[in-house]
Amino acid sequence: MANNGYNRNYNKNYRSSNYNRPSQNRNYNRNNRRRRNRKRLRNRILIVSSMIIIVVLIILLLSVMFKSCFGGRDNGKDSETINTETVAATTAAPSASESKASSSGTSNNISDITSTTEFLTPEPEDNNESATLDGNILIWNNAGYELFYGSEDSATSYSQAINGYAESLGPSVTVYSMVVPNHTEMGLPERLKNGEGYTTTSQAENIKTIYSKLGSNVTPINCYNNLSKHCNEYIYFNTDHHWTGLGSYYAYEAFAKTTNQEVLPLTECTEGKIEGFTGSFTNMVSEDLGTDTVSYWKFPYETTMEMATETESEMNTYDSVYYEGETGGSNSYGVFIYGDNPLSILKSNRETGKKIAVIKESYGNAFVPYLTYNYDEVHVIDFRHWTGNLPKYCSENKIDEVLFINGIMSANTPMQIRAMDSLF
Repeated sequence: MANNGYNRNYNKNYRSSNYNRPSQNRNYNRNNRRRRNRKRLRNRILIVSSMIIIVVLIILLLSVMFKSCFGGRDNGKDSETINTETVAATTAAPSASESKASSSGTSNNISDITSTTEFLTPEPEDNNESATLDGNILIWNNAGYELFYGSEDSATSYSQAINGYAESLGPSVTVYSMVVPNHTEMGLPERLKNGEGYTTTSQAENIKTIYSKLGSNVTPINCYNNLSKHCNEYIYFNTDHHWTGLGSYYAYEAFAKTTNQEVLPLTECTEGKIEGFTGSFTNMVSEDLGTDTVSYWKFPYETTMEMATETESEMNTYDSVYYEGETGGSNSYGVFIYGDNPLSILKSNRETGKKIAVIKESYGNAFVPYLTYNYDEVHVIDFRHWTGNLPKYCSENKIDEVLFINGIMSANTPMQIRAMDSLF
């Protein structure tokens, strides 16, 4: 019995000691693994850090090489940044004599029209008469001029919005952006752009800021230079804040040349006129500004227009892109595509095989008819009234080009940007 007790105690102690050994071994192995893992982690961190440093050094080296090869065009101003995706060519700043020749329309250098970094200075004829301020409208030479007070911040906000829209439309859609200066920039002599009680902002600098901050997936369309070349022609109304049919044609010319398309010859079109236009300034100022003439050009090819009803549930068809029944008075600008409507589709029999969507406010009305020369279908969307989804609409209608066109005042107005946001 004693031996059996001894054996039992021995076996019990033996088993106990053996049961403890695996636990000790497991702890030992676990600690070894932890040490090895920590060592591997340190090695990986060292390797990754080394690779990052090498990549940064390579990028810095390539940057230095690039600047040395291409001359480093940095002049310290963001507004002068060159968009490498722009079709436009950069030219040297024109001399005073060249600028004067350009404003008279004698220069046909395509880079003068399409450059987004060098802006021609408009030189309107000056009769040396004084101007009077009436609210936000400056009266000079029997015409009204809407003053502009945009800022770099508002310009940046607009370009950021356009960049976001291009991103939403996707890489399969080519996006263009055109910002239109107003009569103040093109028609007022420099001496009158700042005076007693008012200080205006340079629209050229504002537009350059917008264009310089556009992404590589947006092509800026500079109509400023072509308008500058023709600033002494009847390109803006005297009683209204819009441009004329002739002014919008010069913008169309800039668009066609920037996008490498054939330009509609205005000489092949037939001019129609509506006399007695009393524009938006008529009831805003105390001085009698008289009346304007609204000219529009009928094309040597067939055009039709489909226009959405108020509910947008169906389209009405018209046999012209102009409302030729329009008469003199306050609504004469409505001759262009029947005025402001949520959605209009302009069609021609030119058989180009191309479509484009134009996102616009009222400045676009006088502009879009000319596009029928280059596109079979021009889908005109007024972002202030249309309630659809633009990316979906482009996809459903197989549209792969989109132009955003806004007057300078709209481009610098947050409310207008929010209205465009609703398209997405």
